[in-house]
Amino acid sequence: MTPYPIGYIISRVSVSPFRGGQFLKTIIILSILFVGSILYRRYFPVLGMCCKKLGELDRSTIVIDVRDYNESYKDPIPGAINIPIAYINRHYNEITNGDLHVVASNRLGKNFGIRLLRKKGFRVVGYSITNNNNIILKENQISLRTFC
Repeated sequence: MTPYPIGYIISRVSVSPFRGGQFLKTIIILSILFVGSILYRRYFPVLGMCCKKLGELDRSTIVIDVRDYNESYKDPIPGAINIPIAYINRHYNEITNGDLHVVASNRLGKNFGIRLLRKKGFRVVGYSITNNNNIILKENQISLRTFC
């Protein structure tokens, strides 16, 4: 026979560092932080960026087109380096140092592209957002609208 009652032994064996639901609270807080960081990187606007039209840029500014190849093929930008967002990590060494201007197809692409380029050490000074779905017919001429 054991000198201690069985309840005493069980209470000593099942000592947990997370008593009273602390483990569940910790998991919930970590999950919220993880999802919040993903949402911040993609959807929260990049601070300090201004929207500029391509005609207003200096000649020394390098234009980086982060749209997908099928979108940039339909509406090419002369003199721009086309590196889609998915390929920036692989091909960022093709970009020369200097002021960068990012051309994206939507806000999500703009935010994510600018953050990736800044993370790689580039100085992004502006952006443009083009929308291929918004084509305007004027006097038998098709023009693409750029949103700023």
